[in-house]
Amino acid sequence: MSDSNASLPIIDNPGVNRRRFLKTAGATLGLAAWAAAMKPLLDLTPEVNADEFLQKHYRELTPEQKAVVFKRLEEEAKAEYDVDVTISDPPPMENVLFGYALNLSVCIGCRKCAEACHIENNHDRASNNSYICVFEMEKGGIDFEKGNATYDHPVPAPGKYYMPVQCQQCENAPCVTACPIEATWKEKDGIVVVDYNWCIGCRYCEAACPYHARRFNWEKPEIPAEEVNPDQSYLSNRIRPQGVMEKCTFCLHRTREGRLPACLEACPTGARVFGNLLDPDSEIRWVIENKRTFVLKEELGTKPRFFYYFDE
Repeated sequence: MSDSNASLPIIDNPGVNRRRFLKTAGATLGLAAWAAAMKPLLDLTPEVNADEFLQKHYRELTPEQKAVVFKRLEEEAKAEYDVDVTISDPPPMENVLFGYALNLSVCIGCRKCAEACHIENNHDRASNNSYICVFEMEKGGIDFEKGNATYDHPVPAPGKYYMPVQCQQCENAPCVTACPIEATWKEKDGIVVVDYNWCIGCRYCEAACPYHARRFNWEKPEIPAEEVNPDQSYLSNRIRPQGVMEKCTFCLHRTREGRLPACLEACPTGARVFGNLLDPDSEIRWVIENKRTFVLKEELGTKPRFFYYFDE
């Protein structure tokens, strides 16, 4: 029988489990693509237990099943990092659509935002990873592809300005459509999330993102017990497994509970503005309505919910 009718499994199909998916996806992607997509998982097989391997997609889990999964992950964190963590699952709030704005006139390139992200989101210490990359730019240009992200001199430097770039939480997110197994999706409040236990590490989403906002865990994250942030969420800052993709979630474990993103709180110049785009009285709405804002790579039609502006 020809494989021409083979199709990717979708999470709404009750007859699909993870093993069936693996078999079907292999038939669909083709041998070369399948081998590349599966390599990270195959490499991890000795460390993946049966419960994790057979775990359903996040959006298929009942509250009871989620509780079991979260308990297992908390126990794994205790065993692997010797720390007691709490994994929560704050849902999107009603009538909330998150947006972010950044005043490039006052950003000084200190990277305090990236440092706060590194700590808050339990990034691997050795790689000094962060979801925020700060580019040093020549005044007069706005193409961050021409910026310098590895500057190591005192800031701000003469003739330069600084552009922090992170996930733009696009309305038309190319990373979501690129994922062959629906391991990443957009939530009601506009935040694009990843089910780290469903991701197979194929990195198609990373290639699709025009903002270079996704990160891949090449190694198992190493974090000293005393530095682990124990306040964790399933879809955001829990310690991610090796071999999966991750990204900024606007610190949903904080913002869905009425707090601000860690990067905003760390900014010493007040360059960052965060809030509900649906609230006409919010500061983010005021910025958008009263400042000359712009988005990165507008021509791509991704419709970012991350805005930039200058005072003048």
